[in-house]
Amino acid sequence: MNVNENKISVSEIDASCRVPLLALFGGAALWLVIGLALSIVASLTFHKPDMFANCAWLTYGRVQPAANDLILYGFCIPAALGVMLWIFARLSQIPIVLPLLPIVAANIWHLGVVVGTLVILSGNSTGFLWLEYGRGAFVLLLCAFFLFAISAFATFGARHHRELHVSHWFLIAALLWFPWIYAAANFFLVICPVRGVAQAVIDWWFANNLIFVWLALVGIGAAFYFLPKFAGRPLHNHYLALFAFWTLIIFGTWCGIPQGAPVPAWLPAASTVASALLIIPLIAIAKISVKTVYGANTQCKGGPFCYIKFGTAAFILSSLMLIAQACPHFSRVVGFTWFGPAQTQFQLLGFFAIVILGGFYELMLRVMGCELPYPKFVRVQHWLFIAGLVLLVGSLAVAGIVQGMKLENPKIAFDDVSSATLIAFRFSTTGQLLLLLGSFLFAANIFVMTARWKFGLLKSGWKALNAPLQASEVKS
Repeated sequence: MNVNENKISVSEIDASCRVPLLALFGGAALWLVIGLALSIVASLTFHKPDMFANCAWLTYGRVQPAANDLILYGFCIPAALGVMLWIFARLSQIPIVLPLLPIVAANIWHLGVVVGTLVILSGNSTGFLWLEYGRGAFVLLLCAFFLFAISAFATFGARHHRELHVSHWFLIAALLWFPWIYAAANFFLVICPVRGVAQAVIDWWFANNLIFVWLALVGIGAAFYFLPKFAGRPLHNHYLALFAFWTLIIFGTWCGIPQGAPVPAWLPAASTVASALLIIPLIAIAKISVKTVYGANTQCKGGPFCYIKFGTAAFILSSLMLIAQACPHFSRVVGFTWFGPAQTQFQLLGFFAIVILGGFYELMLRVMGCELPYPKFVRVQHWLFIAGLVLLVGSLAVAGIVQGMKLENPKIAFDDVSSATLIAFRFSTTGQLLLLLGSFLFAANIFVMTARWKFGLLKSGWKALNAPLQASEVKS
């Protein structure tokens, strides 16, 4: 049989992604707004410590982990799954296989986020960084991810074009990476917890593999798909991309053990060496990205192309910050300061969120078959996010360096060190407000688009119910 006879149109492929993507992105937009709002609440406790003193649910120790997990588990991962699903369908040149599974998975995932957030705010979190959700949410999230992975792998296995795209390597690795690290960390820290310093080592390993490696696999995989599309040219150097993929996995997994940790000395030393070697995949990724987009006639004008380019550049900068943290001399200055949170927020919001949002604005035009309800919001959100990130990350990074230098001076009291960072918190809170405003614009587009689509379905159904019967149908 001729393959061309069975060729499926692009519109059919995009239409098969519509309901799963609306379910994933709709919840992701809501959690992003709530997560950024809670992060502002946490930041306000440094401006006025007694503001939420009478409400245990809004204390810093509960609100900040809840905000971080909402941004990561509520927005980043489900939004990334939506982009991954569409890329798999497009590269496979077929509609989604088992389309009901990602819809069910999206609802289970969002339920798990609700359960985990309530666990944290009620004061029953596990206490482990990025793993605060507990057993109930762990089961829901892992089951949801497995359901999604089954549909994604089935779509990948049924692909018409058998040759692997560069993005396939990164995204397939991400589908295998998350359940492995998430299940292993929960097993050894929550279900059957180990004792002693091994807990800290496992948590550091998990946090690094999730925040750096997994986000990098998905974000760079998506960027390597969209950049050639926008630039109108193939991705630069297929083999260099493969080299970047393997070196990122090999060196990235060993990072995350801080200098001076109370563990065997070889662990921080190995982490430092691996962090230094990360410069190899970073150079490769930077070269591929620059060579792909350099000289392209496409103008971004604050659109999805700008999102992807800025997010890729942010990955390089945030990774350089991670490498700097691992340097022994610099680590002694910025350890236990605000420099670490600045790098994490840059990785989450500056790199990953920006890349995924750029992918969202590009693919939803095709999936929905219509323009965005508020197309001008795309450009406004782009500049709000850039300004917010400059204020948030820049102020916290500078505050961390100043804080570390003052802490090294025994003549400076600790209260004076804390007071010196208050002005930076004012800038960082302003940056968070800009990010929150930008997230409202994103939520407005996805919610209005979803509402219009549902209203159109109801309108079509109502017309079908009230349509007159054909003459042949009323004959006795």
